[in-house]
Amino acid sequence: MIKRHKPIELYTFIDPLCAECWAFEPILKKLQVKYGNYFKLRILVAGRLEAWNSCMKTAKGLSTAKQKIAAVWERIAESSGMSCDGDIWLETKIQSPYLASIAIKAAELQGPQAGTRFLRKMREALFLNKENITEQTVLLECAKSAGLDIQEFKNDLSSPNAAKALKNDIHTTNEMEVDVVPTFVFFNVNDEDDGIKVTGNYAFHVYEDILENLLGFKPEPCPAITIEEFLRRYDFVSTKEVAVVFDLSEEDAAKKLKALMLQQKVEAVPVKYGVFWRTLT
Repeated sequence: MIKRHKPIELYTFIDPLCAECWAFEPILKKLQVKYGNYFKLRILVAGRLEAWNSCMKTAKGLSTAKQKIAAVWERIAESSGMSCDGDIWLETKIQSPYLASIAIKAAELQGPQAGTRFLRKMREALFLNKENITEQTVLLECAKSAGLDIQEFKNDLSSPNAAKALKNDIHTTNEMEVDVVPTFVFFNVNDEDDGIKVTGNYAFHVYEDILENLLGFKPEPCPAITIEEFLRRYDFVSTKEVAVVFDLSEEDAAKKLKALMLQQKVEAVPVKYGVFWRTLT
């Protein structure tokens, strides 16, 4: 099969502990499902460890920061439809995000798809299951769930290659003056002009317009897929993700997913805010 040239590169700057980055998943999935033929996704970890380290210096500073983060998570969960449980910040000793950041790069050493699968499993562990992704044991379980070679992943956590990849991400973050996550930079690989930078989450049409602007023509959507096919592709998704990708209300998306559940094609997994769905086929 001939590999299609993808004229657009999408740099996605994230932080592994950022709930707003998690909240962008529905839009990103819609971009991939609808226009995945046109762009290549690159995940960059925007290391902002200095801010974290400064709040770690005093117990009072850390306690205040954690209370604020917990409250932000709850607000984001309610407003975005992507569940995240802020209680983890009050119940668990979250360490520096450095190991989680390195882990993303270590997973990517097994290929970009492996890296994407791992990042998703890591986010599910953190935001849905309140698991501490700053601990190596949790990261190893995420790697196992993502189908990675566990021994290779474990070795890469302390390898110079993963450290160098993270260092390169941080260098690119600084070079592109990214100081907020999530941030997205769209490039046309055939054009030497600067890319288009978008900070924060916006409506889907904003990203469609950027693609059209960079391509110089209106992109043709990929062939439509069914909700069943979407579940099989991504394995475990939220009602919100299905609603966004298929242009449905969350209520209508839930009805269609419940119909698939009655056919024993999916199972429902209740979380703090809403329901996620796992394919059974």
